[in-house]
Amino acid sequence: MTDHSYEVSVRWTGDRGTGTSGYRDYGRDHVVSAAGKPDVLGSADPTFRGDRDRWNPEEMVLGALSQCHMLSYLYVASTLGITVVDYQDRATASLDVHRDGSGELTGVLLRPVVTITEPDRVDDARTAHAEANRLCFIARSVAFPVHHEAEITVLGADASAGAAG
Repeated sequence: MTDHSYEVSVRWTGDRGTGTSGYRDYGRDHVVSAAGKPDVLGSADPTFRGDRDRWNPEEMVLGALSQCHMLSYLYVASTLGITVVDYQDRATASLDVHRDGSGELTGVLLRPVVTITEPDRVDDARTAHAEANRLCFIARSVAFPVHHEAEITVLGADASAGAAG
């Protein structure tokens, strides 16, 4: 087993001159940085007085789950000899906010549309999502369910080969 570590820096940039003197007196803007990579401009969700043009933490978690599943899926497909030529996902997450201001993500739904080249491997491509979910580092780390509604298409075929959960 190999251990890996990751480091990011988060710097708040929302001081409007009076700091956090009041709930409406400060911005939620921040910058997420990692050595050698472009900065990610972050904020809160607009519901929580954030900037809608910046990434919020909930979107970043959702993006991480979608990316991780895709990378795990591509790995699984390659080990099974399934040729993936396109992969797109339209992921959603649910957030419950409580009266006391706390909250949590309660579930994620990934909707990958995967295009493969082998018409006889559609069922294998569909079931590969379960193995990808099992392998995904991020999905294994969260305290809420990550569901999948996958669609498999075959390159050159007119219609979808079907969906799976």
